[in-house]
Amino acid sequence: MNHPTPRANIGVVGAGAIFDAYARGLAWYGDLPIVRIADIDTGRARAKAEEHGIAAYGTPAELYADPDIDVVVNITPPVVHWEVTRDALAAGKHVYAEKPLAATVELARENLQQADAAGKILAGAPDTFLGTAGQTARAAVDRGLIGTPFAATSFVRSSKVETWHPNPGFFYQPGGGPVLDWGPYHVAALVNLLGPVTEVVGTSSIPTPTIPVTTPGRVVDSIDVNVPTTAASLLRTASGAIVSALYSFDIWDMTLPHIEVYGTEGTLIVPNPNGHDAAVQIKRRGDKEWSDLEPVLPPTCTYEYGMFRGHGVNDLVNSLRGEPLRVSGRFALHVLEVLEAMERATFAGGVRTIADAAVRPAAAVLPGSAALPKPSAA
Repeated sequence: MNHPTPRANIGVVGAGAIFDAYARGLAWYGDLPIVRIADIDTGRARAKAEEHGIAAYGTPAELYADPDIDVVVNITPPVVHWEVTRDALAAGKHVYAEKPLAATVELARENLQQADAAGKILAGAPDTFLGTAGQTARAAVDRGLIGTPFAATSFVRSSKVETWHPNPGFFYQPGGGPVLDWGPYHVAALVNLLGPVTEVVGTSSIPTPTIPVTTPGRVVDSIDVNVPTTAASLLRTASGAIVSALYSFDIWDMTLPHIEVYGTEGTLIVPNPNGHDAAVQIKRRGDKEWSDLEPVLPPTCTYEYGMFRGHGVNDLVNSLRGEPLRVSGRFALHVLEVLEAMERATFAGGVRTIADAAVRPAAAVLPGSAALPKPSAA
């Protein structure tokens, strides 16, 4: 079999559940080979290497020392993102980190300062807004199909992790919870559509301090909750749009959409931002029914294919050749600061101003280049 010349050799630190999604996604690109996988549990790294045909495996230190690796993908637990990114940058590698960029804004800033000093690229998840749905919604907004966006809603319900993960404690520790676990997908999608966030106000709570774990084969029977599991916030964007967000692991089921964007001429329903390719729906003034927008990008995968990650790594590699970096570390830092403000906000504390400004990411598809309907004359 002929293999394309690699644009970059990839090393992955972390052999946990999300690794398979990255292995599938990077294989889909074809020229971003994973040449080494590392984990503090080298047995787990070996198993993933054998499963996916990766030539080398071992410890993180061995991966950092490998001269063939151009980009390190950091998919370790959030509490060690800062440390792994620090060590990879110190070894002279470019880094793509899973969300959140670090467990705190302060640590993420340290990573970015180190990357700048080393002349290396630090990029970060989420990258899902680069997929078909995110870019179709973006093109619709940019072409004015719903007029001027002035408001949006963003809703996260429980992922029910305690019913399927054998040891889900880290989901309820710093770096986890609905705000920092699911929130990054939503806030990144919102900034892609509406621009950066300038102010946050809200409150949060922990309705259930101890969570029973019901997963078959579970390691623990219950876990203590150490982060807010319900947060309600209002976000104001630089464009003037107001976002109402409710992120909760305590809401078991719902009928609300993940994201809706309201414009002066219509409404967009944006699908689950944890995925890539579901349909974006629109209903404009005078429309009797909702309609699906024609995608502006071909789909990357089907649900049968499994969870897919890798658009952000591809974006980083393309940026090394002069293309726009849409998932920059500063974009990821902005998302993290917004989420940290949401998690820590109190009514008594008032409005929290977002200090780490970000630039709205460049669209992957130009507004006039896709098969979207043209807005009707007013």
